[in-house]
Amino acid sequence: MAFNFGAPSGTSGTAAATAAPAGGFGGFGTTSTTAGSAFSFSAPTNTGTTGLFGGTQNKGFGFGTGFGTTGTSTGLGTGLGTGLGFGGFNTQQQQQQQTTLGGLFSQPTQAPAQSNQLINTASALSAPTLLGDERDAILAKWNQLQAFWGTGKGYFNNNIPPVEFTQENPFCRFKAVGYSCMPNNKDEDGLVVLVFNKKETDIRSQQQQLVESLHKVLGGNQTLTVNVEGIKTLPDDQTEVVIYVIERSPNGTSRRVPATTLYAHFEQTNIKTQLQQLGVTLSMTRTELSPAQIKQLLQNPPAGVDPIIWEQAKVDNPDPEKLIPVPMVGFKELLRRLKVQDQMTKQHQTRLDIISEDIGELQKNQTTTMAKIAQYKRKLMDLSHRTLQVLIKQEIQRKSGYAIQADEEQLRVQLDTIQCELNAPTQFKGRLNELMSQIRMQNHFGAVKSEERYYIDADLLREIKQHLKQQQEGLSHLISIIKDDLEDIKLVEHGLNETIHIRGGVFS
Repeated sequence: MAFNFGAPSGTSGTAAATAAPAGGFGGFGTTSTTAGSAFSFSAPTNTGTTGLFGGTQNKGFGFGTGFGTTGTSTGLGTGLGTGLGFGGFNTQQQQQQQTTLGGLFSQPTQAPAQSNQLINTASALSAPTLLGDERDAILAKWNQLQAFWGTGKGYFNNNIPPVEFTQENPFCRFKAVGYSCMPNNKDEDGLVVLVFNKKETDIRSQQQQLVESLHKVLGGNQTLTVNVEGIKTLPDDQTEVVIYVIERSPNGTSRRVPATTLYAHFEQTNIKTQLQQLGVTLSMTRTELSPAQIKQLLQNPPAGVDPIIWEQAKVDNPDPEKLIPVPMVGFKELLRRLKVQDQMTKQHQTRLDIISEDIGELQKNQTTTMAKIAQYKRKLMDLSHRTLQVLIKQEIQRKSGYAIQADEEQLRVQLDTIQCELNAPTQFKGRLNELMSQIRMQNHFGAVKSEERYYIDADLLREIKQHLKQQQEGLSHLISIIKDDLEDIKLVEHGLNETIHIRGGVFS
């Protein structure tokens, strides 16, 4: 065989998958091509086996818009218990379908049918035997092109059905790795994301009816209360609603229903049908991953992704504490992420506009407040002067008819001393008079000089020079144009003269 896909992973049960024969190509890692969920390269059902994290409990992890599982697997118990008290979720069912991280990074077991699928794919790409001549080589190249593109059917044998090429096959070239934020909410927070195929305005206008409908979906139990944590717009007129449920016990205490428990209830067939009638297209939990789960996810590249590219994506992770690599397959997924990015950009711009408006209002309020403060200061000064005048008149009336006391006499002496110092020729008043006379003389001489010559401000002089320079450049350009026109006229005259001479010679 011309292709070697490496050692396929075996089942965790008793059966072991057979490895493909060695050949010209190798090292493609896990090669299961069963279609998965939104981002999944491989998410087949696996009954009775241990999943990625070694348990049968379905976490249904979600990283935001489009993240999470779209299947119906559960693994959290036998139901909601009696009276929807969320009391019967501690036991695990051993034969439930398992998805981890919404089917995003699940590493399924290799089945014999999948091994046959790989062998058929390798035959279609390397050595088809459909026609039995040299046209099979052309058919092999055409199958390779379809596999690279991720669409079409690969015919290779008259007795075997063709291979269906999808974008999840390991040879598809339209793959990339992006990054998504990891949720930081705990399972005890009880946050579950519901994606509605409705606009945000419709959801907000009917929020109360939506809460009542979800309460009916939970059985209408009076001990349960549905609360909306947040509403966010998604592309394609979809809306993300984050909810949590509070359960109140008869003794008066309350607690949040765990996210995994609530998600398992929503994933039941009859409940899921009711949610679809309400417009729900996707449900997932919003819970954080444990360090062991993150390590397991990073160690095993998703099916169809080159391990080298996956390792490089881990190295290029800008924030390993908050972001996790996410495979992107095909143009549709790229377009979806682009729409989400545009939506988030619009939301950020809207928030920035709101903040800018708030800052503008605060600046206006600050200006108004400063003006009021200045006004109140002036008013305070006026009131202080008026109060001082009232005190002076009151003190004069109170002291009327009494002799001057010792402290008053002392104040009068001090005031007289200050007045004498101010009026002394060599003291403050004399100096002030001398400065005033010098200022008058300078003003007089300045007026006389201004009549004899003019002074131009330096900035004004610079502007005049710039204006004259521009005028000179304009005249030079005009002169050059006139010279060019004169030369053109001379050429025209020369051509006319030659034409006249030629015509004269012909007529002669």
